Amino acid sequence: MTMTPNLADDFPGKADRIQRLKTSNNHFARLYDEYDELNRTIQRVESRVEPTTEDVEEEMKRRRVQLKDEIAAMLDADGA
Repeated sequence: MTMTPNLADDFPGKADRIQRLKTSNNHFARLYDEYDELNRTIQRVESRVEPTTEDVEEEMKRRRVQLKDEIAAMLDADGA
């Protein structure tokens, strides 16, 4: 099974900001946790450890993109 990148991998150079927001912003921490859990679930679905329908898989992927977009906006706002 391949490792799924985490948010620090997805946002190079922002690991310190991610860590700071995880500890100082409850909303960011919830988004981070939801993204992380969803990412792991998608990895299990893609590797057929946890099969599901294509519709459910696509919906999970859409939600992951939404979460990542919201996280990116918060990281950009925090770095401004």
